[in-house]
Amino acid sequence: MSADGRVVAVVVTYNRRELLAEALAAIAGQIRPPDTVIVVDNASTDGTPALVRERFPNADLLALGTNTGGAGGFAAGIARALDDPHTGLIWLMDDDTVPEPGALAALLDARHRASGEPALVAGRVVWTDGRDHPMNTPRVRPGASRAELAAAREIGCTPIRSASFVSVLVDAAAVRECGLPIADYFLWNDDFEFTTRLLRGRTGLYCPASVAVHKTRTFGGADADPGDRFYYEVRNKLWLFTRSRGLAPSERLLYAGSSARRWARTYLRSHDRATLRAGLRTGVRDGLLRRPRPTEDVISAAMRRYDP
Repeated sequence: MSADGRVVAVVVTYNRRELLAEALAAIAGQIRPPDTVIVVDNASTDGTPALVRERFPNADLLALGTNTGGAGGFAAGIARALDDPHTGLIWLMDDDTVPEPGALAALLDARHRASGEPALVAGRVVWTDGRDHPMNTPRVRPGASRAELAAAREIGCTPIRSASFVSVLVDAAAVRECGLPIADYFLWNDDFEFTTRLLRGRTGLYCPASVAVHKTRTFGGADADPGDRFYYEVRNKLWLFTRSRGLAPSERLLYAGSSARRWARTYLRSHDRATLRAGLRTGVRDGLLRRPRPTEDVISAAMRRYDP
């Protein structure tokens, strides 16, 4: 255990056992491996829990009784990590994330060399052909001062305002202060909401020296045609803009305008606009009239439905 406390890796999985096995092997093969690995299984039906128990017996397997999506899975995994008061840092990733051997060491090095203690450090995420993955590429924090840019550049980093749940190292103390991801987001924008909340008034860094391969089926960004998942994009963005503490008022306007432009591009490029229109209608309705359930309730319900 380092001076930062225990470093805990949290991997969320659902019905991708072979990809998960590759991810867990890559985590075990780190130059500086995490002290603990928590695998959150979202009620997989492909034998994932058995694979983890047989091939990775040292992993802490948290098997949920229902599929809570990426949002619920990361909320449950982070909560499990925080149960240990010695947990200092939490390394988050999906089951299709394969970190290179020096990925965690580079994140820790950037954190140690930074002025102050960043609330999170995000690594570089590439696709299978080595290109930067547009789905997981953080952007420079708007309004970063020259001094902040220079200080980050000195250690090979850039200041950022948000990050994805693909090889990001978060400070446990900041999470204890700001709270867990919102489980009821299920999927999409849960990482954006969580990391903007974590980074409001705190420092976040992008560290390109830390590299992980995100083995998504296709190469594309957030404006790719999502089909019926567009519902979650719309509903969760409205929840974020109207109910989250992650964004300042000026930032809400900035990101709302950006989202509207991206939705327009997605719609114009889509081959199934009827599905997107349906997702937009129900997403707007639920985003404005409903509110997310408490995360603790979502996790507790999933745990109660698990019967080993």
